[in-house]
Amino acid sequence: MKTIVVQWDCRFGDPEFNFGRAMELMDREPADIYVLPELCLSGYNFKDKQEVDYLSEESHGAYAHRFMDLARSRNCFLAYGFAEKASAGIYNSANLIGPDGLIGTYRKIHLFNRETLFFLPGDRPFRVYETPVGKLGLMVCFDWFFPESARTLALQGAELILHPSNLVLSWCPDAMRYHALWNGVYTATSNRIGREDRGGHVFEYIGRSIIYSPQGELLAEAPLEQEGICSAELDLSLAREKDLNEYNDRIQSRQPEFYSDISVT
Repeated sequence: MKTIVVQWDCRFGDPEFNFGRAMELMDREPADIYVLPELCLSGYNFKDKQEVDYLSEESHGAYAHRFMDLARSRNCFLAYGFAEKASAGIYNSANLIGPDGLIGTYRKIHLFNRETLFFLPGDRPFRVYETPVGKLGLMVCFDWFFPESARTLALQGAELILHPSNLVLSWCPDAMRYHALWNGVYTATSNRIGREDRGGHVFEYIGRSIIYSPQGELLAEAPLEQEGICSAELDLSLAREKDLNEYNDRIQSRQPEFYSDISVT
């Protein structure tokens, strides 16, 4: 099963350009699954809530339907990040779309930096979606910083974690190796490149979209500062094999009764 992560310099406030650029890059190579960056339609560095509201859309919005057309025509699956307009407010979300339409929407739980000014924290638990290509989990960007994110998806049976991102911290691409290894899952992180300097706030994005195997092997990696795609052939059956040796299993060898869950006050 071919998986592609897509990386480009998302243009702030220009969803039509960003959608078109995503399509151009995806046209380079057919795949079963495509992963696009976080907030890839709107851009990331908002000045105020008015911009967020203007650049948001509902989970079944116009661009979602255009991505559905793509998935239907190519018989593929697609994860992308967007600003989701909902009755309670606006979420930093990711849609998972397949040939039959919208499969699910994940709302980012762990908000980073100034996101906390503009978005509501996710109000839904992590969830794994059973699809014809495998068991797919979603997390968004800064969720990587919390080991519980990938572990929760792995405990639910995820075989591949799709990870739309706008990374500015340099550690994430390397850290994803260990999320893959510890949990015995594939991970596919799609990042962006470029620089956004708006309202006195500067974000520089690090590229390095990356795919890892359940053994922590680097399968594909994009450059630091170059638009493009990178792809890997995945055998998701390998993500069902959690054995490390004849005595140890990544999941069954856990000892949760000894792991404390102490609330920090």
